Amino acid sequence: MTHTLALPIVEPSQAGEARRSAIALATHLGFNQTEQGKVGIVVTEIANNLVHHAKNGLLLVQAIAKHNIHGLEILALDTGPGMRNISECMRDGFSTRGTAGNGLGAISRLSSFFDISSIPDIGTAILCHLWASPIPTNLSSDHLELGVVCLPKPGEEVCGDAWACEISQERILVLVADGLGHGSLAAQASTEAVRVFQENVHRSPQEIIAAAHQALRSTRGAAVAIAEINFAHQSLRFAGVGNIAGSVFWSGGKYNLVSYNGTVGCEVHKIREFTHQWYPGGLLIMHSDGLGTQWRLERYPGLIHKHPSLIAGVLYRDFFRLRDDVTVLVVRENALP
Repeated sequence: MTHTLALPIVEPSQAGEARRSAIALATHLGFNQTEQGKVGIVVTEIANNLVHHAKNGLLLVQAIAKHNIHGLEILALDTGPGMRNISECMRDGFSTRGTAGNGLGAISRLSSFFDISSIPDIGTAILCHLWASPIPTNLSSDHLELGVVCLPKPGEEVCGDAWACEISQERILVLVADGLGHGSLAAQASTEAVRVFQENVHRSPQEIIAAAHQALRSTRGAAVAIAEINFAHQSLRFAGVGNIAGSVFWSGGKYNLVSYNGTVGCEVHKIREFTHQWYPGGLLIMHSDGLGTQWRLERYPGLIHKHPSLIAGVLYRDFFRLRDDVTVLVVRENALP
């Protein structure tokens, strides 16, 4: 898991602060001055768009990595008026506010990856990836895409939720943990769950949760769920204890994943692993109970085909419960070329 900078953008001075924070993170990750400059321009343009066109603007910035190359993921979320014609808004010179109208086009050109989802009267989400050095062209296409939003309860310094993943050619193993309550003691429990996960990735989801139940007895406990997608067998194994929700979508429909009641490390009546069919090109969504369960992807035309980080961001924006930490983790298998 990685720490996320969550930067509210509602007035102009916050745009400058967001730029400085993003460049500081890029510098820490080894971006040279040229690449730092790109980060500064992209963050400034996105932040200015949030100030001028949106309401409740939020910029999420976190470190990412691909093939041992460090990068930045920048996710902008708002509940503004949205865009009725995204292509027109992307065109240089187009503006609804009398500005130069080069913002979205510049953001797209400077980013290694750019994606956008905008629905009139609901809001806009913009996603950018920038890298410290170019990704080799023979490695640029990924079999998997992963997106995560993991943030603490407003007012807390640390997040009581945690997540982890282990990826190989044959499978992906992912964990979402929600320490009981919030704050540092909740973070201690979820961090311990991640440690057990990382030390036992060769085992099944059920076995890892059983091991975590013993290890977390010295903590206040956590809700924990683990999913394993095996691409060769086209199967998904899932085990969960506590309020971690999971759903799988594919072209033919969806199904929900079942977690049992209890708290890992405190009281567990049953740990059971379920095996499901995994469909090529499928989408897995897991989240803690900091996200409301009333979300429906069909409310957002086309969102299911967007990058997982955009999906996670939109669900967080619209269904985050203010009283708790929140994690939304989304995995998509891409079709092989």
